[in-house]
Amino acid sequence: QVQLVESGGGLVQAGGSLRVSCAASGRTFSRYAMGWFRQAPGKEREFVAAVSWSGGSTYYADSVKGRFTISRDNAKNTVYLQMNSLKPEDTGVYYCAAKNPGPGTPLSPPDSDYWGQGTQVTVSS
Repeated sequence: QVQLVESGGGLVQAGGSLRVSCAASGRTFSRYAMGWFRQAPGKEREFVAAVSWSGGSTYYADSVKGRFTISRDNAKNTVYLQMNSLKPEDTGVYYCAAKNPGPGTPLSPPDSDYWGQGTQVTVSS
């Protein structure tokens, strides 16, 4: 089992950058594929980015490709989401998710086995 704690959210102007982090507990973090999701008010939770257990494969939603970068540091039990060229439509609560060891990565909420509590990202126009 793994526990996830997000940090780094905040308020930023459109065009700015922000990095959110997700710290995981447990000694087997490197076995979990990780993902980031977001949820805007009144909308469903949506996939943003994911990374394989090794960090060798990454996946992005079309809406963030070229602007966001997901990475992980298994030595620090942490996954990051670097967000550049932020837009007001990127506003939402950003959640970190982990998928139990095994094939695949968390590309949708049902793929994810563990969730953090979320961190708010607000992009002003």
